[in-house]
Amino acid sequence: MASLRCWSLCPKPRQVATESVHGAQLALQRLSRRCETCDVEAGTRCKCREEAVAQDGGKVAVVEVKGEERRSEPNSSFAHSVINMVGMLIGLGQLSTPYALENGGWASVFLLIGLGVMCTYTAHIIGRCLDEDSGSKTYQDIGEQAFGVKGRVIASTFIYLEIFLALVSYTISLSDNLPLVFAGVHLHLPWLHLSATQLLTIIAVLVALPSLWLRDLSSISFLSFAGIIMSLLIFGSVVCTAAFGGVNLGKHIPVLQLEKIPAVSGLYMFSYAGHIVFPNIYTAMKGPSSFTKVSVTSFAVVTALYVALAFVGASLFGPAVSSQITLSMPPHLVVSKVALWATVLTPVTKYALEFAPFAIQLQHHLPEGMGPRARMFVRGAVGSAVLLVILALALSVPYFQYVLSLTGSLVSVAICVIFPCAFYLKIYWGRVPKSTVTLNVVLMVTGVVLAVVGTISSAKSLVQSIQRGHAA
Repeated sequence: MASLRCWSLCPKPRQVATESVHGAQLALQRLSRRCETCDVEAGTRCKCREEAVAQDGGKVAVVEVKGEERRSEPNSSFAHSVINMVGMLIGLGQLSTPYALENGGWASVFLLIGLGVMCTYTAHIIGRCLDEDSGSKTYQDIGEQAFGVKGRVIASTFIYLEIFLALVSYTISLSDNLPLVFAGVHLHLPWLHLSATQLLTIIAVLVALPSLWLRDLSSISFLSFAGIIMSLLIFGSVVCTAAFGGVNLGKHIPVLQLEKIPAVSGLYMFSYAGHIVFPNIYTAMKGPSSFTKVSVTSFAVVTALYVALAFVGASLFGPAVSSQITLSMPPHLVVSKVALWATVLTPVTKYALEFAPFAIQLQHHLPEGMGPRARMFVRGAVGSAVLLVILALALSVPYFQYVLSLTGSLVSVAICVIFPCAFYLKIYWGRVPKSTVTLNVVLMVTGVVLAVVGTISSAKSLVQSIQRGHAA
């Protein structure tokens, strides 16, 4: 009965999203509240507990605060909100934009810009959905507002799938860049048939593994900020290589390679994945009426950065450009070493933060009478098992561009384009002009087409790569 009472009376946990300069502060401002009867972490009553979950586009961190319940007012300014959104959008996807542009042709930049415009619009209508119901605070809430419990379940499923696939991509990136960071290091264990790269990756993941056992992640919440610094270092390193690295800028980029556009669209879409955290940025704003301006400004900055990085990287290395721009940079340059270290450290800083939503849901389903140490053990053990599965997948399928494209096509298109349009039409049905309905339907159809053709193309390439790897 106690558990039923808790389920019926306690507010559902809210998610606070950001991976930016303002991240830790924003996370603490948007704390979720529970009633005094349910401390799922300690398994006891009469302890007020607040949790904040900070996400990086499916990428998540938890901050736990114990003590008296407190109320905080939204206080993010326009500038802070733009920093939050820009910082959250820039991430792993930027590594692949030069590769995507070179493969799709320079004309594919219009697809990159077009997807940015589409995602700007869907960010706007997410704000409109939040305007309609002040009780909606998260992406899942909007799904439930539109389609009930089924809407929440579907939204949550896609969010967790995106997080899982993103972690696999991070681990592949780690595996690809580690050999360059530790060039000249030779590891060999006669009783293990593993390469030096695989051993280095396993060691790096094992180093990060203990963080999954932490009960209070506030001590490592600064890693969210570190992720943004790493992304900016990578971008700056590529620009410095173009300007001062002695590499000839002006390699030929094909005009258009239409057959590669489906896979390229997935890479581009993954770069804009971040809509699951926009509701939290909205609710943290002092003036949420400016959310649309924040979205337009943020996507304009991010799109400009992606276009610049894509053209610079593709022009630097041409057909030889790697799926991750860091792998193509001259290894002897200091800026290349900085970019490589930034790329390697980013995944290590992500694991505990991104596993947080799984941990929260797991704790909700543990028996009420379970003690705090038992809960910590279960969470740590399950987290470790999931991370080892991710490690095994990353080592078995070391094809960064195809996994990233598959994630963008299979999951990100739905979260960034299809679902927001569907939620908006359902919530505002009968109250918007036919032109708006037509626009949203066109965007949904476009999203479905991109999702289908992109998923088929990237999945086919991934399977072929795996088969070639086994044959070799």
